[in-house]
Amino acid sequence: MSNDVYERLRGFLDTFQTGFPTTPTGVEIKILKKLFTPEEAELTMRLKNEPEEVTVIAARIGMEENELAAKLEGMVRKGLIYRVRDEGQTRYQAWQFIIGIYEFQLKSLDKEFCQLLEEYLPYFGLYVSSFKTKQLRVIPVESAVNSLQSVAPYNQVRELVRQQELIGLAECICRNEQKLLGNECKRPKETCLVFGEFGRFYIDNQWARKITADEAMNVLNLAEESGLVLSPMNAQELAGICCCCPCCCPTLKAVKFVSRSKYVMVSYFHAKIDPDLCMNCGLCIDRCQVDAIKEGDGRFEVISEKCVGCGLCVNTCPEEAIALVERPKMEPPPQDIRATLRKIETERFAAKH
Repeated sequence: MSNDVYERLRGFLDTFQTGFPTTPTGVEIKILKKLFTPEEAELTMRLKNEPEEVTVIAARIGMEENELAAKLEGMVRKGLIYRVRDEGQTRYQAWQFIIGIYEFQLKSLDKEFCQLLEEYLPYFGLYVSSFKTKQLRVIPVESAVNSLQSVAPYNQVRELVRQQELIGLAECICRNEQKLLGNECKRPKETCLVFGEFGRFYIDNQWARKITADEAMNVLNLAEESGLVLSPMNAQELAGICCCCPCCCPTLKAVKFVSRSKYVMVSYFHAKIDPDLCMNCGLCIDRCQVDAIKEGDGRFEVISEKCVGCGLCVNTCPEEAIALVERPKMEPPPQDIRATLRKIETERFAAKH
């Protein structure tokens, strides 16, 4: 069979918020052929970018409801589409590739897929870096914001987590991917937190296990001890928090190679070193995950535009010479992840016209 169905699927996925750009090598088609059967590709393109009940989808595409429900559930289990369960209703929709289909491959990764993804990520990264609104932001560790007089509710990580009714814990797909590629990371793997609708999706698919708020606090403690950057989706309401390392996370890798972190992700703070208190011990350089601290004229300095404001360096300093500073004129993030995706979609559409 020709690639036609996969070329059409690529075009379909490219209409979604973060797109699915073409490449000179055609690796994006190889990825789709790896994940989707031709039948699954065709059915995906019959779905909408909003959740619908099986009865509605079946009536629109002319398929028997029981048969359709079985096919959709099978595709959900493969991480090809998204499912919403609430108030006794089950609804299905097509979903974007990143953040989405890729992350949904957590339990089905193999070396071939990882190699294809590594080839594709530079093209995808260059594409999404042009978006004004980013999918991810950094939320500082709580110990680093305790000294600030006021912190917006959406930047108080532990309070946000304590408010969640459903919390799931999953392994980091990036560290699993790098292990398959022969680059195993020594940091803990089970560190990704998912909440609410996303949490239900992951738990129901057995990609995550349900945990308590106290257990989530322990995960945040472990993340800080291990030097992991807390990176939730760019919204006020939590959908998930990735605990990222620069050796595995493509986003942090990208931050290390750009002059300004805002090209890649949203940061509401940057660190600042008091030169009068700094004893030039260099511990902060080892702690910084994005190479945003440099040695100047006999003292260490933070490159504020490169800093992601994670706060990991703050409590590392034995002289308490480092503090977080709020970035000026920052707008609050969208209310929830769907609002974020709608905003990205609007900006992409406007840019094309």
